[in-house]
Amino acid sequence: MKVFHIISHFDLGGAERVAASIAKSNTDDMEYHIVETMRGKSQFTNNFINELTDAGVQCHRAWMPDIRFHFLFERIAALLFPLRMLFIWLRWHPDVIHTHTEVPDMCIVASVKLFPFIARSCRIVRTIHNNVLWTGQIFIGNFCERFFISHRCNIAISQSVRASYQQRFGEDTPIIYNGVGKPDSNCYPHLVEGKINVIFAGRFEMQKGISTIVDVLSRMRGNERYHFHIFGDGSLSELIHSRLGEQKNVSINPPLFSLSSYLSSFDYMFMPSEFEGLSIVAIEASMSALPNIINDCPGLGETLPEDWPLKVENNNVDAYLNIFNVILPSMSREVLGAKAMAYAEDNFSLVSMQRNYEKVYSRHYPQHQP
Repeated sequence: MKVFHIISHFDLGGAERVAASIAKSNTDDMEYHIVETMRGKSQFTNNFINELTDAGVQCHRAWMPDIRFHFLFERIAALLFPLRMLFIWLRWHPDVIHTHTEVPDMCIVASVKLFPFIARSCRIVRTIHNNVLWTGQIFIGNFCERFFISHRCNIAISQSVRASYQQRFGEDTPIIYNGVGKPDSNCYPHLVEGKINVIFAGRFEMQKGISTIVDVLSRMRGNERYHFHIFGDGSLSELIHSRLGEQKNVSINPPLFSLSSYLSSFDYMFMPSEFEGLSIVAIEASMSALPNIINDCPGLGETLPEDWPLKVENNNVDAYLNIFNVILPSMSREVLGAKAMAYAEDNFSLVSMQRNYEKVYSRHYPQHQP
């Protein structure tokens, strides 16, 4: 069975990581390919491709450069992709096309509208990765959603994503939780000795709670107990650097490749996201026994037990300060880490995710053989 995952680009990202994790399944008689729709160009692109190639996954590079300018290049990529999809269909005759996030979604909808025989010859699967879809592209989004609903392609990654999709588009969806394997354990070389080392890692965008991070850390300026390591980049990079760049208990760093392998080095993770689909980084932290201080928002709260003591409602800054100043000094980090790990292992197994998707792929196989 030939399965083609369509992703935005070969780069760091939760959806890209999910596609890679499924494709690295060791199930016999499954041939996995990953196709990018816009050409990744970061320092992590080659590492990501090498990781997939070493696992036996065939990688297909894009022609369109990954340029963000008012959705212009994304839409051009979607208009050009059908010709590429036709070549893939003629060359490999895929049994399954699995699309992830909005740009690949647009590409597949355009391909099937232009070449409808593609959908008749293979199964289309679409994973919904986020609670908020099609920001700034409502008309295109509604058009694409009608397609996916009519073809019964959708799979949600969490209860919150399922509820958000049903509320907005009126369609219920099955759920397959994102799965995470046990991360490697490497020592991060720039820990601050004698301090409690706290990590934040994510895009510097509003969704990730950047304004809350700035407020909380600014009010902890004189606290010598903690050192905060911030990893990422994005449109709010200037805000991070201007407000926190000179703060002695804060280090600001670019994104860290193979971040999951370093998580066990830290004492706590801080995630004040405003919403998530289902946070891979949060689950990787739990798999590494790293306690997570979180905003109890959709897609993040359900990565930890309901009675998790380090949850905050509505990104309340005073509540975060209470956690750092009162709750953490009175609790055992080891006990918290063991509790988080046990919950993650019970609910977010990598093998379970792979097998559940492969059951979906096999639903109409083998009658769609080329």
